[in-house]
Amino acid sequence: MTRAGFVTFVGRPNAGKSTLLNRLVGTRLAIVSPKPQSTRERVVGILTDDTTQLVLLDTPGLLEPRYALHKAMQYAAQQAIADADLVVHLVDATSDRPEDLTALAQLPAPPTAPILVVLNKVDQLAPGRREALREEFPDAELISAATGEGIDALLAAIRRRVPESPFLYPADDISTQQTRFFVAEFIREAVMDQLEEEVPYGVAVEIDEFREGSTPLYIRAVLHVERESQKRILIGSGGSRIREIGRAARERIETLVGEPVFLDLWVKVLANWRRNPAALARLGFQVPTEESRP
Repeated sequence: MTRAGFVTFVGRPNAGKSTLLNRLVGTRLAIVSPKPQSTRERVVGILTDDTTQLVLLDTPGLLEPRYALHKAMQYAAQQAIADADLVVHLVDATSDRPEDLTALAQLPAPPTAPILVVLNKVDQLAPGRREALREEFPDAELISAATGEGIDALLAAIRRRVPESPFLYPADDISTQQTRFFVAEFIREAVMDQLEEEVPYGVAVEIDEFREGSTPLYIRAVLHVERESQKRILIGSGGSRIREIGRAARERIETLVGEPVFLDLWVKVLANWRRNPAALARLGFQVPTEESRP
């Protein structure tokens, strides 16, 4: 007997969903940043052992949408909840308490999949506070995605809850997404590491060319910003900033693909792209219409 299923991680921004995905899969797939709202689309990781295959979906943090990109991010989370065999509701135990997920995700009805509440970042809590949480939420799992504490117990709890099923993907797959998706994410992660304030949120990355078979692997990427002032900041004096972003991103990409990479970065202005549904669609985001909302 084998088990397999889709396990969707949901929660507020900075609950630790991406850190948990990377911890479970054992490799760096999802962006990890202290800046909130770093995840914009679902990120898929696959964890397979002899008897169980877990298709793990990291999702954008749940928030009140303020513009079109936020609506696309919320829609991605809602769709991942609808696709789930199990929903893992991740909560930052240092600052938040479990909330009603239907209201938090602005769903028209409760999820059909069972919900497992997971309290994260317990390594930052005093022992007395941990025990109080165990008593208050006896059905929740207490973990630290950063240190690995409680991960084995969490995995056992997840595996018990996914349905009996043949494996859904080859056992050695670690994701369903193409390499170019992760390349774009690693470039955006380097931008978030390098820049402060609002600028990183105004950057979208588009892979313009991915020349397989070349040595080194040639990748041309366009970094879209909303204003000329952001373009100047991103490029930096004499191109210093964009070179540093390229260096940091290239190191992460080479680790992923296992070969040398020539990363060619360009910066262009795509005015107001976060608020423009047509621009978002061009960049691959799904902006919900009234008919498509869950």
